[in-house]
Amino acid sequence: MGLSRIFPPVSKLSKNFIRNRTLPTENPSGFLCNGTASFHRAIHEGLEKPLVIDDAGDKAPLLKNPEVSEDAEKICKILSTRSSNSPIESFLDGASVKVSPTLVVEVLKKLSNSGVLALSFFRWAEKQKGFKHSTESYNALIEALGKIKQFKMMWELVNEMKIKGMLSKETFALISRRYARAKKVKEAIDAFEKMAKFGMKVEGSDFNRLIDTLSKSRQVERAQEVFDKTKKRRFEPDIKSYTILLEGWGQEQNFLRLNEVYREMKDEGFDPDVVTYAILINAHCKAKKYDEAIELFREMEAKNIKATPHIFCILINGLGSEKRLSEALEFFELNKASGFVPEAPTYNALVGSYCWSMRMQDTFRVVDEMRKCGIGPNARTYDIILHHLVKARRTEQAYSIFQQMSREPGCEPTVSTYEIMVRMFCNEECVDMAMQVWDQMKTRGVLPGMHMFSTLINSLCHGNKLDDACKYFQEMLDAGIRPPAQLFSNLKQALLDGGRKDVVISLGLKIDRLRKTPLVGLR
Repeated sequence: MGLSRIFPPVSKLSKNFIRNRTLPTENPSGFLCNGTASFHRAIHEGLEKPLVIDDAGDKAPLLKNPEVSEDAEKICKILSTRSSNSPIESFLDGASVKVSPTLVVEVLKKLSNSGVLALSFFRWAEKQKGFKHSTESYNALIEALGKIKQFKMMWELVNEMKIKGMLSKETFALISRRYARAKKVKEAIDAFEKMAKFGMKVEGSDFNRLIDTLSKSRQVERAQEVFDKTKKRRFEPDIKSYTILLEGWGQEQNFLRLNEVYREMKDEGFDPDVVTYAILINAHCKAKKYDEAIELFREMEAKNIKATPHIFCILINGLGSEKRLSEALEFFELNKASGFVPEAPTYNALVGSYCWSMRMQDTFRVVDEMRKCGIGPNARTYDIILHHLVKARRTEQAYSIFQQMSREPGCEPTVSTYEIMVRMFCNEECVDMAMQVWDQMKTRGVLPGMHMFSTLINSLCHGNKLDDACKYFQEMLDAGIRPPAQLFSNLKQALLDGGRKDVVISLGLKIDRLRKTPLVGLR
């Protein structure tokens, strides 16, 4: 069924849909160049394995085979649309899918925002005849549980893995990362130290992982402390160690500390390489120091260090966001002249640059060029366009493009796309439309995260649709997501104003159970 049958025509939307916009104004650079993820890959090139990262990626996911992908989507649809009071076993047993390690990992990754469902599916899968979990499936579950702060259950899984001889260093890296993201820095460091207690040899690359984990979790000060305390004592820093810290201080826009690390790196005999320059250029672009970023690019060229597509992407994105479009276009052409094969991230940066200047005709010309080159577009391309159209209050066009995405192979909406649309409708006080988008999302087996729940529930409270607000709040609890205090406070006040104190008490008890009852032993 086309989306035009699901949604009413734009002309019939509420008048509120066209006025009183309140939109986020941050630079959607995460859409444009996949910046953090790209740095993560670049810095860790040569490490044992890269960490699993939150990455919607410019490139299409590498699927093992279409059948696995279809079965994974089928399972997620079943789990996302089932009644919350029904055991999942009865639904999954009738799914008629062949359970394999590849399928299980694929499903667990899709369930990464729903830790409780992920654990239930994991336990169901291990009961299937002839099936055994892999290290990768355990790690995928640990990632999902970490997002909902089920740390005790994570360590239970570590013990299971130890018994089965399946532990890997990546397991501990994932646990450290989840602790760090939860601002539990001491626990993140303790998890790293436990590697040795589980019989693993701690090497320099592992220390790099730890400081990278802390740095990427906005804990670069602590990352620097760990580095300073352990260098020369427990490990020998290499250039990756320094580039990790450079990136961290660059993200914080602390150029004093960045320059200190840079000087120390050179004093230790490490010459800046292409990754170093990418980080320095990105830091200056982030701080809107574009002339300095270009100067660094020229300095790099003078040293005969060849720029990578990622560096061109950074500059195209940065200059485009500052509406220095002609310069952004020059770097795009320079990238092409350098002989690099056309890539989606670079074209997406160009799409974003045209969007910043609201030259939408040129934007869609680039999209057509991507098709001709066979490199897209992809969902990220459309997310960039949607972000700018919504921000510019061109809501009808944004809605039309959203409809088009489902009809174009390889461009099906992702969770970030649905989040853009749900937020748009909520901000326009078209919350009924937001719920229709939500239902479509679940029908496709895409599961929302905490921020998306918060956006919808707050809007429902504002619109006095309290039954619906409670329904989605319960759905959030069923997924094992702990609601932010402010969200529950808003819902609580709306319910009290409506004379529904009994519902407040009931929800409060459910939150307490979620907070106090670990998932340990769920079988």
